[in-house]
Amino acid sequence: MIVGVPKEIKKDEYRVAMLPVGVHELVRRGNEVLIEAGAGLGSGLSDQQYQAEGATIVRSPREIFERADLIIKVKEPQRSEWSQIRPGQILFTYFHFAADRELTEAMIKSQSHCVAYETLSLPDGSLPLLTPMSEVAGRMSVQEGARFLEKPQMGRGILLGGVPGVAPAHVTIIGGGVVGTNAAKIAAGFKADVSILDINLDRLRYLEDIMPPNVNVLYSDRHMIQEELRKADLVIAAVLITGAKTPRLIKRADLKTMKPGSVIVDVAVDQGGCLETSRPTTHSDPVFIEEEVIHYCVGNMPGAVGRTSTFALCNATLPWVIKLTKLGLDQAVASELPLRLATNISRGKVTNQAVAETFNLNYQPLV
Repeated sequence: MIVGVPKEIKKDEYRVAMLPVGVHELVRRGNEVLIEAGAGLGSGLSDQQYQAEGATIVRSPREIFERADLIIKVKEPQRSEWSQIRPGQILFTYFHFAADRELTEAMIKSQSHCVAYETLSLPDGSLPLLTPMSEVAGRMSVQEGARFLEKPQMGRGILLGGVPGVAPAHVTIIGGGVVGTNAAKIAAGFKADVSILDINLDRLRYLEDIMPPNVNVLYSDRHMIQEELRKADLVIAAVLITGAKTPRLIKRADLKTMKPGSVIVDVAVDQGGCLETSRPTTHSDPVFIEEEVIHYCVGNMPGAVGRTSTFALCNATLPWVIKLTKLGLDQAVASELPLRLATNISRGKVTNQAVAETFNLNYQPLV
Protein backbone atom coordinates (compact mmCIF):
# COMPACT_ATOMS: atom_id res chain seq x y z
CA MET A 1 0.00 0.00 0.00
CA ILE A 2 1.16 3.56 -0.65
CA VAL A 3 0.91 5.66 2.51
CA GLY A 4 1.05 9.45 2.26
CA VAL A 5 1.82 11.99 4.99
CA PRO A 6 1.18 15.59 3.90
CA LYS A 7 2.41 18.59 5.82
CA GLU A 8 -0.23 20.01 8.16
CA ILE A 9 -1.54 23.35 6.88
CA LYS A 10 -3.99 24.33 9.60
CA LYS A 11 -2.91 27.59 11.20
CA ASP A 12 -0.39 27.19 14.02
CA GLU A 13 -0.29 23.41 13.64
CA TYR A 14 3.18 21.95 14.26
CA ARG A 15 2.44 18.24 14.58
CA VAL A 16 3.11 15.59 11.97
CA ALA A 17 1.22 12.31 11.57
CA MET A 18 4.17 9.91 11.44
CA LEU A 19 7.54 9.41 13.10
CA PRO A 20 10.60 8.04 11.30
CA VAL A 21 10.14 4.79 13.21
CA GLY A 22 6.67 4.55 11.68
CA VAL A 23 8.21 4.80 8.23
CA HIS A 24 10.64 2.03 9.19
CA GLU A 25 7.84 -0.29 10.34
CA LEU A 26 5.71 0.32 7.25
CA VAL A 27 8.52 0.00 4.73
CA ARG A 28 9.79 -3.25 6.19
CA ARG A 29 6.27 -4.63 5.74
CA GLY A 30 6.38 -3.85 2.03
CA ASN A 31 4.61 -0.49 1.96
CA GLU A 32 5.75 2.68 0.23
CA VAL A 33 5.69 5.86 2.34
CA LEU A 34 5.50 9.37 0.86
CA ILE A 35 6.36 12.29 3.17
CA GLU A 36 5.85 15.88 2.07
CA ALA A 37 9.06 17.90 2.32
CA GLY A 38 9.24 19.73 5.65
CA ALA A 39 6.28 17.87 7.17
CA GLY A 40 8.18 17.03 10.35
CA LEU A 41 10.06 20.28 10.93
CA GLY A 42 7.51 21.66 13.40
CA SER A 43 8.18 18.60 15.57
CA GLY A 44 11.95 18.72 15.14
CA LEU A 45 12.07 15.91 12.55
CA SER A 46 14.07 16.42 9.36
CA ASP A 47 13.45 15.06 5.88
CA GLN A 48 16.77 13.23 6.18
CA GLN A 49 15.52 11.30 9.21
CA TYR A 50 12.53 10.07 7.22
CA GLN A 51 14.67 9.26 4.16
CA ALA A 52 17.05 7.22 6.30
CA GLU A 53 14.13 4.92 7.16
CA GLY A 54 13.05 4.47 3.55
CA ALA A 55 10.55 7.29 2.95
CA THR A 56 10.27 9.09 -0.36
CA ILE A 57 10.26 12.87 0.12
CA VAL A 58 7.91 14.64 -2.29
CA ARG A 59 7.67 18.36 -2.90
CA SER A 60 3.95 18.82 -3.32
CA PRO A 61 0.93 17.70 -1.32
CA ARG A 62 -0.91 17.16 -4.60
CA GLU A 63 1.45 14.30 -5.46
CA ILE A 64 0.70 12.67 -2.13
CA PHE A 65 -3.06 12.89 -2.63
CA GLU A 66 -2.73 11.66 -6.22
CA ARG A 67 -0.61 8.60 -5.38
CA ALA A 68 -1.44 7.49 -1.84
CA ASP A 69 -3.99 4.80 -1.01
CA LEU A 70 -3.95 5.83 2.65
CA ILE A 71 -3.50 9.42 3.85
CA ILE A 72 -2.35 9.87 7.44
CA LYS A 73 -2.90 13.32 8.97
CA VAL A 74 -3.29 15.02 12.32
CA LYS A 75 -6.00 17.58 11.65
CA GLU A 76 -9.09 17.37 9.46
CA PRO A 77 -8.62 18.06 5.74
CA GLN A 78 -8.56 21.79 5.14
CA ARG A 79 -10.66 23.44 2.46
CA SER A 80 -7.79 23.60 -0.05
CA GLU A 81 -7.29 19.83 0.33
CA TRP A 82 -10.89 18.76 -0.25
CA SER A 83 -10.71 18.74 -4.04
CA GLN A 84 -7.55 16.59 -3.97
CA ILE A 85 -9.18 13.68 -2.11
CA ARG A 86 -10.00 10.73 -4.39
CA PRO A 87 -12.94 8.31 -4.28
CA GLY A 88 -11.94 5.18 -2.39
CA GLN A 89 -8.98 6.87 -0.68
CA ILE A 90 -8.62 6.19 3.05
CA LEU A 91 -8.13 9.21 5.32
CA PHE A 92 -6.98 8.50 8.86
CA THR A 93 -6.97 11.61 11.06
CA TYR A 94 -8.95 13.69 13.55
CA PHE A 95 -12.18 14.84 11.88
CA HIS A 96 -14.56 16.08 14.64
CA PHE A 97 -17.36 16.06 12.07
CA ALA A 98 -20.11 17.05 14.51
CA ALA A 99 -18.67 20.55 14.75
CA ASP A 100 -18.50 21.15 10.98
CA ARG A 101 -21.35 20.40 8.60
CA GLU A 102 -19.46 21.78 5.59
CA LEU A 103 -16.55 19.40 6.15
CA THR A 104 -18.99 16.52 6.63
CA GLU A 105 -20.75 17.24 3.34
CA ALA A 106 -17.43 17.65 1.52
CA MET A 107 -16.22 14.26 2.71
CA ILE A 108 -19.52 12.62 1.75
CA LYS A 109 -19.13 14.12 -1.72
CA SER A 110 -15.52 12.91 -1.97
CA GLN A 111 -16.61 9.24 -1.77
CA SER A 112 -13.55 8.59 0.40
CA HIS A 113 -13.27 6.54 3.59
CA CYS A 114 -12.97 8.80 6.65
CA VAL A 115 -11.50 6.96 9.63
CA ALA A 116 -11.54 9.26 12.65
CA TYR A 117 -9.03 9.00 15.47
CA GLU A 118 -11.52 10.45 17.94
CA THR A 119 -14.13 7.69 17.59
CA LEU A 120 -11.80 4.68 17.55
CA SER A 121 -13.06 2.98 20.70
CA LEU A 122 -11.96 -0.14 22.53
CA PRO A 123 -14.42 -2.60 24.13
CA ASP A 124 -13.98 -0.90 27.52
CA GLY A 125 -15.11 2.40 26.01
CA SER A 126 -11.68 4.00 26.05
CA LEU A 127 -10.52 6.17 23.16
CA PRO A 128 -6.84 5.31 22.66
CA LEU A 129 -6.17 7.77 19.84
CA LEU A 130 -7.94 10.67 21.52
CA THR A 131 -6.47 10.01 24.96
CA PRO A 132 -2.88 11.21 24.36
CA MET A 133 -4.02 14.53 22.91
CA SER A 134 -6.61 14.90 25.68
CA GLU A 135 -3.80 14.45 28.18
CA VAL A 136 -1.80 17.18 26.48
CA ALA A 137 -4.80 19.51 26.18
CA GLY A 138 -5.80 18.96 29.81
CA ARG A 139 -2.35 19.85 31.06
CA MET A 140 -2.01 22.79 28.69
CA SER A 141 -5.41 24.17 29.66
CA VAL A 142 -4.18 25.05 33.13
CA GLN A 143 -0.93 26.68 32.05
CA GLU A 144 -2.77 28.69 29.38
CA GLY A 145 -5.51 29.62 31.82
CA ALA A 146 -2.93 30.70 34.39
CA ARG A 147 -1.21 32.88 31.78
CA PHE A 148 -4.39 34.69 30.83
CA LEU A 149 -5.28 35.32 34.47
CA GLU A 150 -2.31 37.68 34.52
CA LYS A 151 -3.18 41.38 34.35
CA PRO A 152 -1.09 42.14 31.22
CA GLN A 153 -3.20 39.47 29.46
CA MET A 154 -6.40 41.24 30.61
CA GLY A 155 -7.04 38.79 33.44
CA ARG A 156 -7.85 39.38 37.08
CA GLY A 157 -4.21 39.48 38.12
CA ILE A 158 -4.45 36.21 40.05
CA LEU A 159 -1.58 33.82 40.79
CA LEU A 160 -3.02 30.34 40.51
CA GLY A 161 -1.46 29.02 43.72
CA GLY A 162 -1.56 32.20 45.78
CA VAL A 163 1.12 32.77 48.40
CA PRO A 164 1.16 32.42 52.20
CA GLY A 165 -1.49 34.76 53.52
CA VAL A 166 -3.26 35.13 50.16
CA ALA A 167 -5.86 32.64 48.91
CA PRO A 168 -5.16 30.65 45.74
CA ALA A 169 -7.33 30.86 42.64
CA HIS A 170 -10.48 28.79 42.41
CA VAL A 171 -10.41 26.47 39.39
CA THR A 172 -13.61 24.80 38.18
CA ILE A 173 -13.29 21.86 35.80
CA ILE A 174 -16.46 20.69 34.05
CA GLY A 175 -15.97 17.08 32.97
CA GLY A 176 -14.06 14.34 34.76
CA GLY A 177 -12.69 12.47 31.74
CA VAL A 178 -9.11 12.42 30.50
CA VAL A 179 -8.92 16.18 29.89
CA GLY A 180 -10.53 17.07 33.19
CA THR A 181 -8.45 14.62 35.20
CA ASN A 182 -5.19 15.90 33.75
CA ALA A 183 -6.26 19.50 34.24
CA ALA A 184 -7.15 18.80 37.87
CA LYS A 185 -3.79 17.19 38.57
CA ILE A 186 -1.87 20.15 37.15
CA ALA A 187 -4.08 22.75 38.86
CA ALA A 188 -3.74 20.89 42.15
CA GLY A 189 0.02 20.82 41.69
CA PHE A 190 -0.07 24.61 41.43
CA LYS A 191 -1.83 24.57 44.82
CA ALA A 192 -5.03 26.05 43.42
CA ASP A 193 -8.43 25.38 45.02
CA VAL A 194 -9.96 22.93 42.52
CA SER A 195 -13.45 21.59 41.89
CA ILE A 196 -14.09 18.91 39.26
CA LEU A 197 -17.66 18.20 38.12
CA ASP A 198 -19.07 15.14 36.40
CA ILE A 199 -22.40 13.32 36.06
CA ASN A 200 -20.93 9.83 36.51
CA LEU A 201 -20.97 8.93 40.20
CA ASP A 202 -18.60 6.01 39.74
CA ARG A 203 -16.14 8.34 38.06
CA LEU A 204 -16.49 10.83 40.89
CA ARG A 205 -15.76 8.11 43.45
CA TYR A 206 -12.63 7.17 41.49
CA LEU A 207 -11.51 10.79 41.30
CA GLU A 208 -12.14 11.22 45.02
CA ASP A 209 -9.73 8.35 45.66
CA ILE A 210 -6.89 9.54 43.43
CA MET A 211 -6.99 13.32 43.77
CA PRO A 212 -5.07 15.33 46.38
CA PRO A 213 -6.91 17.10 49.21
CA ASN A 214 -7.20 20.44 47.36
CA VAL A 215 -9.48 18.85 44.71
CA ASN A 216 -13.19 18.55 45.48
CA VAL A 217 -15.37 16.27 43.33
CA LEU A 218 -18.93 17.46 42.73
CA TYR A 219 -21.96 16.13 40.90
CA SER A 220 -22.60 18.24 37.82
CA ASP A 221 -26.07 19.70 37.43
CA ARG A 222 -27.33 23.09 36.32
CA HIS A 223 -27.35 24.60 39.81
CA MET A 224 -23.90 23.31 40.71
CA ILE A 225 -22.44 24.67 37.46
CA GLN A 226 -23.96 28.09 38.17
CA GLU A 227 -22.65 28.08 41.74
CA GLU A 228 -19.15 27.13 40.62
CA LEU A 229 -19.08 29.74 37.87
CA ARG A 230 -19.74 32.47 40.42
CA LYS A 231 -16.72 31.33 42.46
CA ALA A 232 -14.33 30.52 39.66
CA ASP A 233 -11.25 32.44 38.58
CA LEU A 234 -10.48 29.82 35.93
CA VAL A 235 -12.92 27.41 34.27
CA ILE A 236 -11.82 24.43 32.20
CA ALA A 237 -14.66 23.15 29.99
CA ALA A 238 -13.82 19.53 29.24
CA VAL A 239 -17.01 17.69 28.27
CA LEU A 240 -16.93 15.03 25.55
CA ILE A 241 -19.69 12.97 23.94
CA THR A 242 -17.94 10.63 21.53
CA GLY A 243 -18.58 11.67 17.93
CA ALA A 244 -21.36 14.09 18.86
CA LYS A 245 -21.59 17.83 19.33
CA THR A 246 -20.75 19.07 22.81
CA PRO A 247 -23.72 20.28 24.90
CA ARG A 248 -23.72 24.02 25.59
CA LEU A 249 -23.55 23.93 29.38
CA ILE A 250 -22.53 27.56 29.95
CA LYS A 251 -24.98 30.20 28.75
CA ARG A 252 -24.24 33.83 27.99
CA ALA A 253 -26.30 34.85 31.01
CA ASP A 254 -24.04 32.70 33.20
CA LEU A 255 -21.02 34.78 32.21
CA LYS A 256 -22.62 37.85 33.75
CA THR A 257 -22.46 36.17 37.16
CA MET A 258 -18.71 35.50 36.87
CA LYS A 259 -15.89 37.70 38.14
CA PRO A 260 -14.67 40.25 35.58
CA GLY A 261 -11.32 39.13 34.23
CA SER A 262 -11.91 35.45 34.94
CA VAL A 263 -10.88 32.96 32.26
CA ILE A 264 -12.64 30.07 30.54
CA VAL A 265 -10.63 27.54 28.53
CA ASP A 266 -13.03 25.64 26.26
CA VAL A 267 -11.12 22.46 25.43
CA ALA A 268 -14.23 21.07 23.72
CA VAL A 269 -14.36 23.79 21.06
CA ASP A 270 -13.30 21.35 18.32
CA GLN A 271 -16.53 19.45 19.00
CA GLY A 272 -18.64 22.61 19.05
CA GLY A 273 -17.76 23.96 22.49
CA CYS A 274 -19.32 23.98 25.95
CA LEU A 275 -20.27 27.68 25.84
CA GLU A 276 -22.93 29.54 23.92
CA THR A 277 -20.31 32.21 23.34
CA SER A 278 -17.49 29.96 22.12
CA ARG A 279 -15.94 30.34 18.69
CA PRO A 280 -12.69 28.75 17.50
CA THR A 281 -9.49 30.76 17.91
CA THR A 282 -5.84 30.14 17.03
CA HIS A 283 -2.55 30.07 18.91
CA SER A 284 -1.55 33.37 17.33
CA ASP A 285 -4.83 35.00 18.39
CA PRO A 286 -6.09 32.74 21.18
CA VAL A 287 -8.58 34.79 23.21
CA PHE A 288 -11.55 37.08 23.03
CA ILE A 289 -13.74 38.68 25.70
CA GLU A 290 -17.48 38.28 26.18
CA GLU A 291 -19.30 39.75 29.19
CA GLU A 292 -15.89 40.67 30.72
CA VAL A 293 -14.84 37.00 30.73
CA ILE A 294 -11.76 35.92 28.75
CA HIS A 295 -12.45 33.01 26.38
CA TYR A 296 -9.57 30.77 25.28
CA CYS A 297 -10.95 28.59 22.47
CA VAL A 298 -8.00 27.22 20.50
CA GLY A 299 -9.18 24.15 18.60
CA ASN A 300 -5.77 22.51 18.21
CA MET A 301 -4.16 23.17 21.58
CA PRO A 302 -1.67 20.26 21.40
CA GLY A 303 -0.35 21.64 18.11
CA ALA A 304 1.61 24.28 20.03
CA VAL A 305 3.77 21.62 21.67
CA GLY A 306 4.37 19.79 18.42
CA ARG A 307 7.22 17.55 19.46
CA THR A 308 5.56 16.23 22.63
CA SER A 309 2.23 15.84 20.88
CA THR A 310 3.61 14.17 17.77
CA PHE A 311 5.44 11.50 19.71
CA ALA A 312 2.45 10.89 22.00
CA LEU A 313 0.01 10.66 19.08
CA CYS A 314 2.13 8.54 16.75
CA ASN A 315 2.91 6.04 19.50
CA ALA A 316 -0.85 5.42 19.66
CA THR A 317 -1.76 5.56 15.96
CA LEU A 318 1.01 3.41 14.42
CA PRO A 319 -0.45 -0.01 15.36
CA TRP A 320 -3.73 0.95 13.67
CA VAL A 321 -1.95 2.29 10.60
CA ILE A 322 -0.18 -1.07 10.33
CA LYS A 323 -3.51 -2.91 10.56
CA LEU A 324 -5.01 -0.76 7.79
CA THR A 325 -2.04 -1.35 5.49
CA LYS A 326 -1.97 -5.08 6.19
CA LEU A 327 -5.69 -5.77 5.85
CA GLY A 328 -7.09 -2.98 3.71
CA LEU A 329 -10.13 -1.06 4.89
CA ASP A 330 -12.88 -3.59 4.16
CA GLN A 331 -11.15 -6.46 5.93
CA ALA A 332 -9.92 -4.19 8.72
CA VAL A 333 -13.39 -2.93 9.62
CA ALA A 334 -14.79 -6.45 9.36
CA SER A 335 -12.25 -7.91 11.77
CA GLU A 336 -11.47 -4.94 14.03
CA LEU A 337 -14.42 -3.37 15.84
CA PRO A 338 -12.43 -0.27 16.87
CA LEU A 339 -11.71 0.56 13.22
CA ARG A 340 -15.36 -0.02 12.35
CA LEU A 341 -16.36 2.47 15.05
CA ALA A 342 -13.73 4.89 13.77
CA THR A 343 -15.10 4.89 10.23
CA ASN A 344 -17.44 7.90 10.20
CA ILE A 345 -18.02 8.23 6.44
CA SER A 346 -17.50 5.59 3.77
CA ARG A 347 -18.31 5.66 0.05
CA GLY A 348 -20.57 8.67 0.46
CA LYS A 349 -22.53 7.23 3.40
CA VAL A 350 -22.49 8.47 7.00
CA THR A 351 -21.55 5.43 9.06
CA ASN A 352 -21.38 7.09 12.48
CA GLN A 353 -24.76 7.48 14.15
CA ALA A 354 -23.85 10.52 16.27
CA VAL A 355 -22.64 12.44 13.20
CA ALA A 356 -25.76 11.50 11.24
CA GLU A 357 -28.04 12.62 14.07
CA THR A 358 -26.18 15.91 14.51
CA PHE A 359 -26.95 16.97 10.94
CA ASN A 360 -30.16 14.96 10.39
CA LEU A 361 -28.48 12.84 7.74
CA ASN A 362 -29.20 9.25 6.80
CA TYR A 363 -27.23 6.79 8.93
CA GLN A 364 -25.98 3.64 7.24
CA PRO A 365 -23.96 1.32 9.50
CA LEU A 366 -21.04 -0.58 8.11
CA VAL A 367 -21.75 -4.26 7.55
